Amino acid sequence: MREQLEQMRQQALSAIAAATTEEMLNEVRVRYLGRKGELTGLMKGLGTLPADERPKVGQLVNTVKDEVEAQIEQTMNRAREEATAKRLATERIDVTLPGRGRRQGSKHPITLVIEEVTEIFAGLGFSVAEGPEIEHDWYNFEALNFPPEHPARDMQDTFFVENQMLLRTHTSPVQIRTMLKQQPPVRIIAPGAVYRCDSDATHSPMFHQIEGLMVDTQVSFADLKGILTTFTNQLFGQKTGVRLRPSFFPFTEPSAEVDIACVICGGSGCRVCKQTGWLEILGAGMVDPEVFRHVGYDPETISGFAFGMGIERIAMLKYGISDMRLLFENDIRFLKQF
Repeated sequence: MREQLEQMRQQALSAIAAATTEEMLNEVRVRYLGRKGELTGLMKGLGTLPADERPKVGQLVNTVKDEVEAQIEQTMNRAREEATAKRLATERIDVTLPGRGRRQGSKHPITLVIEEVTEIFAGLGFSVAEGPEIEHDWYNFEALNFPPEHPARDMQDTFFVENQMLLRTHTSPVQIRTMLKQQPPVRIIAPGAVYRCDSDATHSPMFHQIEGLMVDTQVSFADLKGILTTFTNQLFGQKTGVRLRPSFFPFTEPSAEVDIACVICGGSGCRVCKQTGWLEILGAGMVDPEVFRHVGYDPETISGFAFGMGIERIAMLKYGISDMRLLFENDIRFLKQF
């Protein structure tokens, strides 16, 4: 067994000397020192030796094992150093090359418009109010003068959930919630996402609105026109023409549609404004007395106006966007323009 052990030692050292990579050295380690390796197998055969020879042969096996392990580790370190030196020689970094800049993101055009509109109305004394997007029918319709069988409900294309819950079709419920919690004077805007069953180039099933409410004593239609004229002039330019047309909304009376002079042709007539020279941007009106009764206000002593606009509509006019769907597709080529 001594001769066999010495022969195995010489073979192992020769194999280590011939190995040039870490993979080859690991193969030598497994071959001689692994659980099923040659030295391990030899140690298992010590039990066949006479009792007086076992200690000496066992000690010799351990000596050979330690020598082989040390030689493998030494050669392994040398192989790693050589591999590192080779890699450093071939994988040099040219520090004079320009770095790769990290692209910085920008705000979404919807966010930009919401922030600009909010800032304008903040300068006019309006604060921001928020409410839930999953709303009860009473806040979304009934308190706003939409009785259960009112035909105006059909205009809303509502996503109903269950138990008279729905996805709000406008942010007007925020006005109701605010008036229920606060006595006049009230001066708020309510930005947020709203939902309707509609989808094409100018409509989306989810879009954004900003609605406003001002309630106090002696608030008149003249105040409404003054506020909205100031707003449109600050948003689209001081020379932007503004006009109000009679309209109908269940929660305001009288009601009006607000138009601005076409931002594309300046009011001379083009394809965008259908040759009229005007573009509709929002709806408004004096709050209906019935709405005040629903929230416990006395319509004999107070008055107010409300207005609402689609943010996507404003963004399309402000930035010259032809298709609303571009605002929701998240195409980086489109968004990086903002």
